[in-house]
Amino acid sequence: MAPSIATSSLVPASLAALADPPIRQIDAAVMDYFLIELVNTLRESSAVATARTKKIEQEMVEAGLIPAPAASAPAPPAKKENARDSTTSLNSSSKGTGKPPVLDEEEEAVRVRLEAIGLHVGANFTERLCRDRPLFAETLDAIKFVCKDIWAACWEKQVDNLRTNHRGIYVLQDNAFKPISRLSSWEGRAEAVKRARLYVAIPAGIIRGALSRLGFHGAVVPEVTTLPQCTFQVKLPKGT
Repeated sequence: MAPSIATSSLVPASLAALADPPIRQIDAAVMDYFLIELVNTLRESSAVATARTKKIEQEMVEAGLIPAPAASAPAPPAKKENARDSTTSLNSSSKGTGKPPVLDEEEEAVRVRLEAIGLHVGANFTERLCRDRPLFAETLDAIKFVCKDIWAACWEKQVDNLRTNHRGIYVLQDNAFKPISRLSSWEGRAEAVKRARLYVAIPAGIIRGALSRLGFHGAVVPEVTTLPQCTFQVKLPKGT
């Protein structure tokens, strides 16, 4: 006689076993490790590509094929950051301008490549989620789809706040954005916030890719001022 089984505790497992195709699960921390290695790998790759480009340009200058680049004025020495400082604003190095500090050439190359990866992921992800849905006629409906469905599928929650001026600009705010929720730096919080700009490049690409697949083409600008909070400003052309 087969042994009896307490169905009350095994119902979820038994239902999962009947799934076709079988459910595949991975540890939640795997994506965090993957993102860390992805950023580090692309950083090294971009450094090699930038060095190769500069070498080719220098060889062309020496051969007289292109003019030598104009010498730029040396940048003033940066103030050393105390590891115990609690400054978390990106505007600390551009005080009075209201703009975050610009990433250097290699870091910008990494950001561009990360955003391109996110662009493909967001577009393909959206096509899968919208397979059985009608087209979005209104821009606000597409933005709400990103705030709810895309956010829940990628980061297991919905956007905490959505604001708009009803003129093509939408601000999506996540108060505890998962990709940067455990980001830190031994050089201080300001450095951690600066590094967070690379880790939100893929999410920015995912948002832009999702909207582009829905027929709404625009720009997505991420902003991190206080970890782990992150906002994404979505700018769409008027009339879309």
